[in-house]
Amino acid sequence: MGLYAIKMPDIGEGIAEVELVAWRVQPGDTVKEDQILADVMTDKATVEIPSPVAGKVETLGGQPGQLMAVGAELIRLEVEGAGNVREGAAAGSLRGRVGVGAGAGAAPVAPDRKDDITHENADVDAPAAGSAPTPALPQRGREESLGRREPPRATPAPMRPPGEKPIASPAVRRRAWDLGIELQFVHGSGPAGRIIHEDLDVYLAARGQGPTARATALRQRQGEEAIPVIGLRRKIAQKMQEAKRRIPHFSYVEEVDVTDLEALRAQLNAKFGDTRGKLTVLPFIARAVVLALDDFPQVNARFDDDAGVIARSNPVHLGIATQTDAGLAVPVLRHAEAQDVWGLSREIARLAHATRSGKATREELAGSTLTITSLGPLGGIVTTPVINHPEVAIVGVNRIVERPVIRNGAVVARQLMNLSSSFDHRVIDGMDAARFIQAVRALLESPAMLFVE
Repeated sequence: MGLYAIKMPDIGEGIAEVELVAWRVQPGDTVKEDQILADVMTDKATVEIPSPVAGKVETLGGQPGQLMAVGAELIRLEVEGAGNVREGAAAGSLRGRVGVGAGAGAAPVAPDRKDDITHENADVDAPAAGSAPTPALPQRGREESLGRREPPRATPAPMRPPGEKPIASPAVRRRAWDLGIELQFVHGSGPAGRIIHEDLDVYLAARGQGPTARATALRQRQGEEAIPVIGLRRKIAQKMQEAKRRIPHFSYVEEVDVTDLEALRAQLNAKFGDTRGKLTVLPFIARAVVLALDDFPQVNARFDDDAGVIARSNPVHLGIATQTDAGLAVPVLRHAEAQDVWGLSREIARLAHATRSGKATREELAGSTLTITSLGPLGGIVTTPVINHPEVAIVGVNRIVERPVIRNGAVVARQLMNLSSSFDHRVIDGMDAARFIQAVRALLESPAMLFVE
């Protein structure tokens, strides 16, 4: 038997380091060739790292939330044969690693940074000697971080054969960890048996810990929960902070009467829904934005404020803000100007599915020239969306509500929706922003114009 060290691969595009998001294996697990070992993140794309060999996990080279350099040792396996680790190096394989038998003073291999935050999923015996102290946790959280998790009460029989790994997203795994749930005992109702958040709720309810089993007595709660800002949430925080720091935002809100649009959408879905797919409001809005940009090219741009250059884009690459279990991501609908409403609808649905399932590529998550953001039925009355730097505008869609409106002296019910948009005041004047949104409004209120070439 020998030891085989797997290093962080070069993911490309000149990336020097990536963030370790989640481990798919733990020390002592047996892995097969091409089995996924870990999820890492660069920018907003999550990349799965497979194993080039079969073996047994000996040590892990880092903790979730840690930034690791390309070429740093990611994991070490015990394999048949000689492996690729010299005997002298193998003797110290347990020193300074996260893994089997790591004693007090163990530390990850990759160099720590001041802003690195220890994730509770790491299996360590004690904090690294000389490292920054971990945030104070409630007693239960401290025990979990030390590898002494409280076993779930009334643990049922396993829901899957021994050795079969439960399938779940990093967000679901983290929530299960926080709740003290062993995923091995949770039935997965998602595709291919994937465990989703609703499955955790069902499991808790079955154990008498669900929302219907709340204690009736009023009592004080103590302690606080430390939430490490890692993975996509860290990227979102950095992106939003950068956008608000560098861009002088101003917002403009306009009310749009979408009664005729909704009537047309219902007719199109009734006639073409089975053959071309059902249409939501979003592809109509995207089409209206694309057509309005013909007269307002300054809105479809990116501003390099370091170089002092505005790059107006001829193609329209629409960013579609998409909520995922891990946080907000912005996949890019490329060449929206070349799509009709059905093409836009299909591409929006495809990108949303790829993003929420973690399958979106780096290319699909970069390069937008203008972003549309919508909270659907939760869209509220008015929002002040944050511009997706280095773009210069973002169009926010609020929910549709039915309200009384006076028309020709009579009170009638109309379906109304607000567009809440933000602009970079360094690049776009208030008058131009208002005229652009008014152009979008005119197209939405006369929806037949969306189909005129």
